[in-house]
Amino acid sequence: MATHAGSEGKVFAGSDQIAEIKSWSMEISSDTVDASIIGTAWRKNQATIKSFSGSFDGFWDETDTLGQGSLSAGATVTLNLYPEGNTSGDTYWSGDVIITSISYNASFDGLVEASFSFTGTGALTESTVV
Repeated sequence: MATHAGSEGKVFAGSDQIAEIKSWSMEISSDTVDASIIGTAWRKNQATIKSFSGSFDGFWDETDTLGQGSLSAGATVTLNLYPEGNTSGDTYWSGDVIITSISYNASFDGLVEASFSFTGTGALTESTVV
């Protein structure tokens, strides 16, 4: 069984790595509908439409014009999430997403941080880096 350190992860907008990312998360889900019929003792459900959404957090970097700078609320981008790095043989997920929100946080004893939330629009694919 393989395990991976979270520090191996990367986030790309298209082919451009997004700088200063500390963490990311993604949820893949499926809607269901009730498919029960008269006379059944247990509810039966049928999977229907799938979706994905998530977020990523990092230190704000205004010089990252191709990564963080390319993201704005309402923008659609191809997001590539790499849980174990981006070298040959590594698994990653890719899909078009809408950036649904961006928030910034600053405190006197820390660095300025940025958080990006997204929701998928279309299919999510799982692939292997070639």
